[in-house]
Amino acid sequence: MKKKNKIFKLSMLLAAMLMIGGCAAQESDVKQDTEQSAYTSITAEEAKKIMDEETGYLILDVRTKEEYDEGHIPDSVLLPNETIDDDVSDILPDKDQKILIYCRSGNRSKQASQKLADLGYTDLVEFGGIIDWPYEIEVIE
Repeated sequence: MKKKNKIFKLSMLLAAMLMIGGCAAQESDVKQDTEQSAYTSITAEEAKKIMDEETGYLILDVRTKEEYDEGHIPDSVLLPNETIDDDVSDILPDKDQKILIYCRSGNRSKQASQKLADLGYTDLVEFGGIIDWPYEIEVIE
């Protein structure tokens, strides 16, 4: 009888631990989904389609001035990732405007997208790096 009681208690303890672990995993999933929804990541081809078919968006290059001068997407605005802080409203006054964000390889554009989301910008579309951009670029000489 005592052996059955111990087995029952161990089974209940195991079940409780599994339930707690399952709840923790669900909480983690919710957090991850929230973080992922701060901005959208798309391909260069999808970004080009937006540029060709939509209006009212802004293209944001978050590389350095030197990189921008060497070649950038036409009509893009330069705002280096390192300079993004609480006071970007002079360059990005509309927090609800669609902003297409790129850098050289995709790392800084993700960082910048998250920074802007944290500042309250709502329509952020990150599309990686100019190294994957097969379309026209402009060079400042």
